[in-house]
Amino acid sequence: MTGTWARLLRSTPFRLALTFAFLFMLAFVLAGAIVYQMMSADLAEQLDETIKGTYSVVAATYTDDDTRELVETVQNHSARSLKKEQLFSLTDAAGNRLAGNFTAAGLPDGFSMFGAEMPGLPPDTEYRAYTGSVGGNSLTVAFSLSETEELETIMLMSFGWATLIITGLAVAGGALLASRVQLRLDGIAATMVDVSHGRLDTRIPLTGNGDDIDVVSGQVNAALDRLSGLVDGMKQVSANIAHDLKTPLNRLQMILEGAADKAAQDQDVSGDLSDARAEGHQINETFDALLRIAQIEAGARKARFTDVDLREILQTIAEIYTDVADDDGKSLSSPELAETTDRIHGDRELLTQMFANLVENALRHCPPGTSIKLSVARRGDRVLAAVADNGPGVPPDEREKVFQRLYRLDHSRSTPGSGLGLSLVRAIADLHGASIALEDARPGLAVVVSFPLA
Repeated sequence: MTGTWARLLRSTPFRLALTFAFLFMLAFVLAGAIVYQMMSADLAEQLDETIKGTYSVVAATYTDDDTRELVETVQNHSARSLKKEQLFSLTDAAGNRLAGNFTAAGLPDGFSMFGAEMPGLPPDTEYRAYTGSVGGNSLTVAFSLSETEELETIMLMSFGWATLIITGLAVAGGALLASRVQLRLDGIAATMVDVSHGRLDTRIPLTGNGDDIDVVSGQVNAALDRLSGLVDGMKQVSANIAHDLKTPLNRLQMILEGAADKAAQDQDVSGDLSDARAEGHQINETFDALLRIAQIEAGARKARFTDVDLREILQTIAEIYTDVADDDGKSLSSPELAETTDRIHGDRELLTQMFANLVENALRHCPPGTSIKLSVARRGDRVLAAVADNGPGVPPDEREKVFQRLYRLDHSRSTPGSGLGLSLVRAIADLHGASIALEDARPGLAVVVSFPLA
C-alpha cells in the first residue's frame, strides 16, 4: 500500500489533481471567509437595529414629568426575559435603579459592549447595549450575543465540514483519475518496452473516447505501423537482394571466369569484358536506385519543394515519350491535359522522374498496339494524376506487392529491369504526402496518384 501511494505521489496526473484541489480549496476558504465576515456584519447590524427599536418602543412610553408608565414598561420587559437574554435598566441621575433586571453602571451613551462581570448576569455572556437619556433618567437596553455567536458557530462548523468533505472528495477523485490515467500511461510504457525488445506488432490499447491520450496513442500506433512496415520492407529488401542479385552476380562471375580461361588460352576476351561491364552497370544501377529510394524516404529533398503545376510536368513527359512509344509500336496521348488544375507543393525533378517511371513501366510491360493515356484533374481538395493503359494489367492480389523493392511479377522477370521503379514511385509519392493506387482500367491498368493542394 505504501508503494502504491508513493507511486501516486510521483504520478503527474495525481500531482495535477492535488494542485487543482488545493487551488479550489484555497478559493473556497477565501470565499467562505468573505461570506462569514459579511454575515457577521449583517447579524451585528440587525442586532443593533433590534436593540435600537426595542429602546425606542420602551422610551416612547415616557410622558412629561411622569415616569410611572416608563417604569412599568421596563419592569414588564424585564419579567419576560427569564434567562436574561435581554437586559433592561432604568436609573436616575444618581445611579439608583428605578426598574429593570440589572443595573447599568458606567455605560456610555449610545452603543457599547460589556461582559457578564456585573452581578446577577449569566457567566461567560457578552451583551450589546444601547444607552440613552429619558426624562433625566438613564435607560439601557442590552441583548445577549449568544444567538449571534451560535449562528456564527454553526456557520463556521458548516464551512469546516464542507472543507473536509470537499478535500476528501478532491483527494479521492484525484487518486481515482490519476490511477486511471496512470494505467493508460503504463500501457503506453509497456508498449514502448515491447517495441524496444523487437515486438513491433504491439500496439497501445485505445479507449475510444477520443481524448488527448487516445489521440496521442493513435499517432504513436500509426508511427509504429510505419516503423513495422519499414522493418518488414528492410527484411524483404534483404531477401530480395540476396535472391534477385544472386543471378546477375553469378552471371558476372561466370563471365569473368570464362574470360580468364580464354585469356589463358590467348583467345579474344573483348566480348566477355563487354558483357561483364554491362552486368556490373546493371548491378550498380540497382544499388543506386536503392540508395536514391532511401534518400527520398528520409525526406532530404523537401527543402527543394516549390509550387508546381502537374499539367506542365505531364505535358513534358508526353513530349519526351510520344516518339519513343511510336517507335515501340504503342501510342501515348494526353487528351485531358488542356484543363486547368490547381498547383501542388513538391519537387519538380522528382515528380518528373515519378511519371517518367510510370510511363516507362507501361512501355516496358505492355505489348505493341497498347494505348497509354495521361490525365490530371481536380477532385475536391485533391489533384489526381493518372497514367492508364489498356495492356495486360496487374492481378488484384499483386497490386500492393509491386511496390515492394526488387519485387517483380513472374511474367516480367524476362524483361530488363530491377524491380525498383514502382518502389521509387511510392517513395516520391509518400514524400509529397500523396496516395497512390493501382486501379482496373477495364482493360489494362491505371496508376492514380492523389496529391494535396498546395
